[in-house]
Amino acid sequence: MSPMQLPRTFNFASDVVDVWAKDPELLALVAAKADGSVQTFSYARIRDLSQKLARMLERASVRQGDRVIVMLPRRWEWVVAMITCARMGCVPVPCITMLTASDIAYRVKHSGARAVITEGGQVDKFSDLDSLDVKVAVDDVPPGWLDFHALADEAAEGAAAVVDIDDPAIMYYTSGSTGGPKGVLHASRALYAWRVSAEHWLTVGTGDVIWCTADTGWSKAGTSILYGPFSQGATTVLYDGPFEPGRRFELIRRFGAHVFCAAATELRRLILEPAPDDLGVLRLAVSAGETVNPEVVERWKKLTGIDVLDGYGQTETLMTVTNSPGMSIKPGSMGRALPGVEIGVLTADGVVEEASSSGQLVVRMPNPQLMIGYSGEPDRTEACFTQVNGVRWFMTGDNVEIDDEGYVFYLGRSDDIINSSGYRIGPQEVENTLVAHPKVQECAVVAQPDLDRGEIVVAFVVLTPGETASEALVNELQTYVKQQTAPYKYPRRVIFVGDLPKTVSGKIRRNELRKQLTQDANE
Repeated sequence: MSPMQLPRTFNFASDVVDVWAKDPELLALVAAKADGSVQTFSYARIRDLSQKLARMLERASVRQGDRVIVMLPRRWEWVVAMITCARMGCVPVPCITMLTASDIAYRVKHSGARAVITEGGQVDKFSDLDSLDVKVAVDDVPPGWLDFHALADEAAEGAAAVVDIDDPAIMYYTSGSTGGPKGVLHASRALYAWRVSAEHWLTVGTGDVIWCTADTGWSKAGTSILYGPFSQGATTVLYDGPFEPGRRFELIRRFGAHVFCAAATELRRLILEPAPDDLGVLRLAVSAGETVNPEVVERWKKLTGIDVLDGYGQTETLMTVTNSPGMSIKPGSMGRALPGVEIGVLTADGVVEEASSSGQLVVRMPNPQLMIGYSGEPDRTEACFTQVNGVRWFMTGDNVEIDDEGYVFYLGRSDDIINSSGYRIGPQEVENTLVAHPKVQECAVVAQPDLDRGEIVVAFVVLTPGETASEALVNELQTYVKQQTAPYKYPRRVIFVGDLPKTVSGKIRRNELRKQLTQDANE
């Protein structure tokens, strides 16, 4: 498989957005709100607005290479902020708005961020972060913050930064099985390469409309909301509103979406809705982030008459395996490797097999989509790679089976990461929060399979002496976690125990706890 030919330099703003902007009518973005209001933006307008914001940030001393926290919901200002960072050669750090002040403080310190762009309603979370030299607010601008919407006063001109293809271009945070969240740093070559999945999986081009419901802090937003669709000159939809299953089909038709992208959790809810009367021009649905069960694929097809194509990627790799239009779909399979991606399985014998085998999924290096590494953590980065017969492979940590035709079937994680409704949750993050509660002596967190969410967080809790287990205490602990860290991490089940199973060296034996959950479910 021939490697992708990469340019020497690549600036996503000037080499993609500004090129499409030569057609003043080409639509880049449809920004809709729950109240029914809709705004549309051409590539030319996105270019102009990002140039204006770049001038504002430059006057405030933001420079090429600076890290910028971008914490905005699904609204047009997020797109402009991300394109502005690319234009300036800055490194955006997209964050979901559910993060708490402590979550943000960790990311600011770890990334070395100098600037933040967020909503006025979120500014209190940044009040104690003196290291942030530049603060920009969208709406309800407090004293000391720059006003995002003062862009009309800025000049829309100036040269874009020259960005080497291997220069850092974006950083996402993702949970690890141990320690704090990892800063996954990607180079400009990744932004360039993510067009492959847009072409072969999303199959979008100029004139096509795609609605991806991913959170703007997810790497999935990069491949299926911004960098992928924009690389193809497509139109992307941002809907800043709640998830209302009964309205999803109506909105697909209203937005004129040709492609709909949603997590499996969302699709599981939608297949319970009445069959839609009319889906307009919709031709394809895709999903990634968690496995789409075969019954969901079949029921979606029966309900809508349209295929849903499962795909696989990670924050570290982005999309690498997909079911693409025109391929035969095998129930339960995530598809085959995308063009330019070589995969295999690392077997228990330490060899890499390309087909008819099972083991840990590995990706052959070099691959432009893969991360530079975990920011500031060279040892943690190196631990993700292995050398087999002179070939360097990236180890995904996911166990799979690859059949004789190259189709990949997901078997499960090889570590303790919990994937709930598309969110990756590190058990230690939840454990660290729980043990800070005065009534918790120690705890252990594991995943439990769940029909609706894929997996849920279960906490086994040992109480401090004198404390008594109760339903009220369960609610108290759940509320505490929601207040101390991002709410999606809270344990949906809390099980009080007298002690935790451990190894001789004192490590928690999570496998025994998972076996206990399985036994309880079977009784």
